[in-house]
Amino acid sequence: MTIYSGLSAYIAASVEAQQATARAFDDGRMERAITLISEALANDRCLLVCGNGGSAADAMHIVGELVGRFLKERRALKAICLSSNAATITAWSNDYNFDDVFARQVEAYAEPGGVLLAISTSGNSSNVSHAADRARAHGMSVISMTGEGGGLLAQKSDILLDVPSRVTPLIQQVHICLYHFLCAQVEERLERP
Repeated sequence: MTIYSGLSAYIAASVEAQQATARAFDDGRMERAITLISEALANDRCLLVCGNGGSAADAMHIVGELVGRFLKERRALKAICLSSNAATITAWSNDYNFDDVFARQVEAYAEPGGVLLAISTSGNSSNVSHAADRARAHGMSVISMTGEGGGLLAQKSDILLDVPSRVTPLIQQVHICLYHFLCAQVEERLERP
């Protein structure tokens, strides 16, 4: 575990993680992710989002921005958080298993041409990985937001947004920056006639 000497050192590490991500993403992958999500939503296809723990909170945040609004007044967008239905999650986990809790929901909501946004700092969350498998089997694209390397999700993603860090809190902070940018860009594109 990384221990920082003070707030300034922690903020400096956070800034460096964000700058390293900006450099790494010069390859156009963020632009491809924005285009893929924008096109799916423009064609009334769904965006499904899932993650565990802090990534579950991020999934809810993303969907809240897209169904509600981010910066502009516009129509609601077809986004569903697979981490937010406590009844479904606890029933399926209790009666079957937690590894398939998101895959089961993908099966319910999947649409060819839709997108699954899978969030996992390690990239190795088995329930997120199974959701990616199920999404691909139903003709959906998979975009994954992970830490460095992407773990299991690296091989299952059409676009891998892997933050070049292995420190969970720093990865999560960069994820927030990434999805705020993504929401702003999607909103801008879908507002155009």
